[in-house]
Amino acid sequence: MGAAGRCRTRRAIRGLPRIVVGYDGSAPASRALDAAVRLLQGRIGCIDVVWVAHLSSTVRLSAGAIVEMEAAFDELEPELRAQAAGQLRGRGADWEFQRRQGLIADELIAVAAGIGDTRPGQNVAIVIGSSSHATHRMVGSVAVSLARRSPVPLVIVP
Repeated sequence: MGAAGRCRTRRAIRGLPRIVVGYDGSAPASRALDAAVRLLQGRIGCIDVVWVAHLSSTVRLSAGAIVEMEAAFDELEPELRAQAAGQLRGRGADWEFQRRQGLIADELIAVAAGIGDTRPGQNVAIVIGSSSHATHRMVGSVAVSLARRSPVPLVIVP
């Protein structure tokens, strides 16, 4: 029960809940993943655990820095996948893990929209942890960006 990749067998069933969770291994992301499991409790559905490997604007200015960051992302991906698997183990949730690259809010929206496009009528929501960084209060956070633009229901976990 609750193994990575099991969502694929259930995608064809219309109307089952799909929850897209923004995940980076942080405490807020772990709380979001726990919340997604609770939302599915007693239901058949799927959690799409999505890690968005984001290149900052300063890194994008240097080809060498991009190569280094992509190599670091390649090393980090299996660790994050294993961390999510450990958190989901024994909780009865079907889930998948995917890595995307780009702006975090944009990529989470793209995953949710993609599910809706391939399966009209699918119940899709995004769950994300709120940031506690002081700078996000001034310049905005992923959660704020999603709250402004998400085309699907959004749950922001404190």
